[in-house]
Formats: sequence, structure tokens, C-alpha cells
Amino acid sequence: MIERFLYKNIENKLFKGKIIILMGARQVGKTTLLKKILHDNDKILWLNGDEMQVQNLFNNASADRLLSEFEGNKIVIIDEAQRIKNIGLRLKLIADSDSDIQVIASGSSAFELANEINEPLTGRQWKFQMFPLSFGEMVAHHGKLKEMRMLPRRVIYGYYPEVVMNNGSEVEVLKLLTDAYLYKDILSWENIKHPDKLQTLLRALAYQVGSQVSYNELGQMCSLDSKTVERYISLLEQCYIIFRLPSYSRNLRHELKTSRKIYFYDNGIRNALIADYNAPEIRQDIGALWENFVISERMKANENHNCWVNRYFWRTKQQQEIDYLEEGGGKIHAYEIKWNPRAKAHLPKTFTDTYQNTDFKIITPENIADFLLSKE
Repeated sequence: MIERFLYKNIENKLFKGKIIILMGARQVGKTTLLKKILHDNDKILWLNGDEMQVQNLFNNASADRLLSEFEGNKIVIIDEAQRIKNIGLRLKLIADSDSDIQVIASGSSAFELANEINEPLTGRQWKFQMFPLSFGEMVAHHGKLKEMRMLPRRVIYGYYPEVVMNNGSEVEVLKLLTDAYLYKDILSWENIKHPDKLQTLLRALAYQVGSQVSYNELGQMCSLDSKTVERYISLLEQCYIIFRLPSYSRNLRHELKTSRKIYFYDNGIRNALIADYNAPEIRQDIGALWENFVISERMKANENHNCWVNRYFWRTKQQQEIDYLEEGGGKIHAYEIKWNPRAKAHLPKTFTDTYQNTDFKIITPENIADFLLSKE
């Protein structure tokens, strides 16, 4: 079994007087992680929010009634918690009851679960986001040398646990993931009237990885208005399929201030959407694919090591650009991302003159391990 870094982070928060919220996409291993918590503890009650009986239990229930149902257990796990109406208010009652029972709620649909929970549980929760497996977790599992050898495959097939554990069947597993699981939450949402256009939008985003996106242009490609495109993108982000990277702008008039790039949380999902599993050395899009891999893996690494930074790209109207920026601790870290280890790059003088407290690195396959394993 692959040890997930998140397990230790959650374990350290057990029995600290707050509700624990675990969120993430379907099939990233949330249930497996919760079962490990079960294995390492006793007196556990597992509730599945998909079950009508469980939904009825929480329906208009008082704190006393819920605690009587939980009596005799040290930990109560509520899986698929987003299926339970007003779950945030019910959890608030438990949190305010001074009970020593540890409640863990998990869900795969952020646009339902987050909105239900955030306001009622302000100051009463520890929230964790679970990603697909990461480069760092695989290094911890079987060593850096082996994982570096697997790097070309990871860039193509990604890190979903089922993909990683089925070497040789990656395409079949990815097709199952995208057909059966990827759209399940968002397509079941009652206001999604054009699932075919949503899938067209996803494919368009897959082709534009690493490029600035225009909601108007995407709308024209998908026969949707720009507001609907923006709404769909927000929902896709909240379902942990994609994430947005905003542009960095502080001082210069010619900096792009409202632009954004969109990346996928997992390279395998991105490639499955366009049905392209060709090896890196023969791909026309390897630059964009490597950029998506590096930025998504860096995001996982920062989260796993509790390193909180702001993330951006930078570009001017004169086409000067920096692939990726991190801002934290009063300093800016700038990165150019290149698949070719011999590629040259430098910071634009306009940027260095304006933002002087900046360091710069080029990230290639040769130094990716240092970039992703560093805790700085």
C-alpha cells in the first residue's frame, strides 16, 4: 500500500476539538485513506451519505439525537457527506456540543460540500484537500531512482492511484475514469443542461493547457455564451478536474491583470480527453504537457508539506512572460519550465527592474526531483 502524506497531516489533527473535512476528486483514494484511519483506531462508526437511512438520520436532527446515535464510538466518518441536506448545520451542532467524538466528513463534490460547510463551520474545522498520488509519495514508496525512470510515463498517464497500480493498462483505466467517474458529480447537477457542450469545453481546455484562455473564444468553440463557460469552468474547478492560475500584476500598467491560464490536476485525465497517449519524444504538445505536470505536482508538494504560497504566471502586453511564480515570505520565486534540459531562459529585465526581491530557476526533467522534493 502506498503511504499517503496526507495521512500524517490528518492524524496530527485527530481529537483536537474540530471537525475534519476531507475533499477531493473521485477515485483519488479518499476512502482508502479513511480505511487506514479505521485500521489504526478502534470504536469507529462509518456512515455513507449516499444511503437514504443515513440522510434521514441527519434530517432536522438535534445534537442530542446525533450524539446518542454516535454513542460508544471514538470516531465517526461520514463519507459522501455532500449528499446530506444541511450537513454543515448538523456538523456545527456536533462541534458546539463539546463532545469528545472525532467527526470526519469526506466528499468529492466541492460545489455542494464546501458551500454547505464553510459558513456554519467557520473556526470549527480542519480542511484537507486530497489529490491524485504525487511524485513525492511515489519516491517515498519505491525510491527516487525508480520514480525518475517512470517520469515519461507519469507525464503521459498521470498519477491516479488506479492508473499507477495497473501498469500496462493505463489507457483502459483512464477511459473508465473519464467515462464513468470524471463527470458524475457535475453532470448529475440539475442545472447542467448541455453535457455534450461541457465535454467539448473540457477538450478545448485540454488543447489550451499552458495558454491564456478567453471565455468568449471558448464559448464560440462550444456554442455557449461566455457567462455559461465561466460557470462551467468554475464547476469543473470545484470538482477538482481543473484549476486556474491567475496573472501577477502589482506595478506595471502594461501587465495583464485579468488573464488566467487553466491546468488539469492530472496529466492522464488531460490526455484521455484528447485520446493522445503518444510518448513525450514524439509529441507536438510536450512543452504544454510538461508545464501542466510541473505546476500540478508543485501544487501537490506545497500542500503536502503545508507550504502556503500564492501562485501566478506573469505576462505583459508586449508578450514578455514567465511561466510560473510563487509569492511567499516577502519574496517572489520565478520559474521557467522547459522539457529540453539544454534550453535557455532568463527573467525579462522589465520584471527584474520592478520586482527586485526575486530568484529564478529553470525547471527541466534533470532537476525536477529537487524542485518537487524540496520543502522550501
